[in-house]
Amino acid sequence: MTGTATRYLYLVRHGEASPDESRLTEVGRRQATLLGQRLRDTPFATVHHGPLPRAEETARLIADELKSVPLHVSEVAGDYVPYMPARGELPEESADFYLRFLAGATDEEREHGPALARQALDLFTGPVDGEEDRHELVVTHNFLVAWLVRDAMHAPKWRWLGLNHCNAALTVIRYAPGRPASVLIANDMRHLPAALRWTGFPPELHI
Repeated sequence: MTGTATRYLYLVRHGEASPDESRLTEVGRRQATLLGQRLRDTPFATVHHGPLPRAEETARLIADELKSVPLHVSEVAGDYVPYMPARGELPEESADFYLRFLAGATDEEREHGPALARQALDLFTGPVDGEEDRHELVVTHNFLVAWLVRDAMHAPKWRWLGLNHCNAALTVIRYAPGRPASVLIANDMRHLPAALRWTGFPPELHI
């Protein structure tokens, strides 16, 4: 991470998905289009997206509003558990809650997810080589957005837990040479009308 130009990393959780997660809902499609319109003038070098349909469709709808930006599918931008904490790493008062939340992860997920998370840090974070700043968009899932925000804040690895992001909300992290990462905006929904905000959160948490 010793590049000579600044990277601006734009992170987006996919739009609202159908109950079986096989596609976006009409709300999800509208969310993605509105976000694309917000980002229309951003000079993106590329759009990365995960392989699942809800991320792919969101990325395509966003890209339809951009200026000929290439799309790249990547398992690294997919949906996975990025880190499995041991009980001793967690706050005593919330350890049982988080361990129950993670209990359903398979042995493969427990091994494969952290490996992908390490690749995500290599691929998506840090300054870039060259003289020009780079703007990159990653259309992904809540867990990866949380993992990358946690890393930018130099928080403990377990702290991706409890960081939640709404569908089609925008988070931007700046990686400038010689400076710590800066979270410029997080979970920003200003591009969405009130009726399209807070999907992905339980009703009692809608603000």
